[in-house]
Parts: sequence; structure tokens; C-alpha cells
Amino acid sequence: MGVELGPRGNFEQMVRLARERGPRRCVIACADDCASLEALAEAEREGIARGVLYGDEQRIRTVCDSLKADPGQFEIHDIGDQPAAVRAAVGDVAKNGDFLMKGQVDTSVFLHGVLDEELGLRGERILSHVAFLELPSYPKVLAITDGGINAELDLKRKVDIVGNAVELSHFLGNPRPKVALLSAVERIKLKMADTLDWAIVSRMGEQGEFGEAIIEGPLAVDVALSREAARIKKVASEVAGDVDILVVPTMATGNILAKGLQYLGGARACGIVVGARRPIVMLSRADTPETKLYSMAMGNLVSWRN
Repeated sequence: MGVELGPRGNFEQMVRLARERGPRRCVIACADDCASLEALAEAEREGIARGVLYGDEQRIRTVCDSLKADPGQFEIHDIGDQPAAVRAAVGDVAKNGDFLMKGQVDTSVFLHGVLDEELGLRGERILSHVAFLELPSYPKVLAITDGGINAELDLKRKVDIVGNAVELSHFLGNPRPKVALLSAVERIKLKMADTLDWAIVSRMGEQGEFGEAIIEGPLAVDVALSREAARIKKVASEVAGDVDILVVPTMATGNILAKGLQYLGGARACGIVVGARRPIVMLSRADTPETKLYSMAMGNLVSWRN
């Protein structure tokens, strides 16, 4: 059953919908993280999550004390070794649900556990990260993918990234998302491999390979975000100025774009990893409790998809 958030939904509506659906198990790997536990305590008060924590229990209790939070409200599993804590958390989510969250652990260690096929969380598709940003200068929530998982991209991975994002958008209530495949230019250039790949993906979209969606590319980011830029450049586009999903040509591009919009553009953000058997909240250790709370709300909603 999908979520009726819709293409014009905002973060407050997302939290409300998660609250209405009821709390879900939020399993945190290496949970001795101040921002994550602060967000989790708020998520429990909001009725959108129940905390299941894996990590060094003494450190977790110390963090709870600093936050004046009761550690008794959480289910704590004392595992001091980080790789072991990640493996235990991944195995828990794969067996019992509902969604996994990265705590105070390096991304490489976390993903090593997530991608271990023996633990049962990895699905058939590649994993990809989708960041959602609510901007004061844009009329709806904007998704950016993939800025967090896939450092090396071939055509197959790009197709899966687009597929993951479109399916997620459908589930969240957008029946026909508008997708821009970003490059530096709007034309196919033989010396720019991403323009060739995007032309193929765009054609696949026209043929219905991704279901109901408008997919255009290659497009420069100014055209994707501005009808006026498209008019000046004489680019005919259905997505210009009304885009829902920006698909970036490299992980670094997505990471820089999303964080730049947060720190310089005043964006509120949340993020989710899709493509596994359960949703995964994987954020920067520098992200705020607010970002982590919104990401838990997203994790709650997407967990109902499984």
C-alpha cells in the first residue's frame, strides 16, 4: 500500500503520515551517536519509531545521560566491536524488520555489513541513496540520487538508480514523477560518456521501461530547475522548472549538490537508501538531529512498502 504524500508533500506531512501509520522498529548500528539518539528520542515521542540499538552499551548510556534521555526506553544490545555490531544490526533488520540506520561508524564498515549476502538484507537490485530536500526557493520537495552509494557508474547501474528513484516516488504518491538526468550540457557529446548513457536511459523512459514517468536527459541543472533557462537556451522540456528527481552523473556530484543546498541554500533534508530488502537510513555523521528525525520518518513510511 502506497503513501499518499503526493508530489507537493512536505516534511511536516511526512512526519504526520508516519505518526498515523504507527511506530516502526528503527535498528541503529553503532548507536553511540548523539544526533541519532536525540532524533530517536524525539521519534519515539512522535510515535514514529521504536529504538533497537546495537553498539557499546556504556557509550550509549553515556550519550543518553548527556541528552537527559532514559536509556530504558530503548532495546540495547551490547556489542563493542563495530563490524560485529553492524552485522548483528543488519541480521536483525533482515529477519525482523523494519528499517536500519547507520550510527557512529564509517560508511565503508557499515556498507560491508549491508552488502553481505549471507546476512539477507541485500536485494537483487543495486542499492542507491535518495536525498530529499525542502528548499525555500523551490515549490516542492526535490530528490537527488545517487550521492552516497555508487562511486563507479556504468549504464546498468544508472538504469537501476533511475528505477529505484521512480519506484520510490510512485510509492510516496507521485503517479508520474518528472526526472532530469544531469550533465554539463543538453546535447549528446561523443567525448562525454554520461550524455550517451543519459540518451539511452531517456529513450528507455519513453518506451515505458520505468513505468509512468517523464525522463529527460542529458540536461544541465539550470534547465532542470528553471523554465526561463530552458527558454533562453531553446531547450524543449516537460520537466524544466517542475522537476521532481535530479539524477546525477557521479556520486561526488550528488553529494556536493545536496550538501551545498543544505549549507548554502537553507534546505531541510532527509535521506534513504533503497534497493535492499528493507529501507536503510544512511546519513553523514555531521547531519543534524532534525535531518535524522525526518530520515526516520521516511524510513517509517518506506518500511510499509516491504
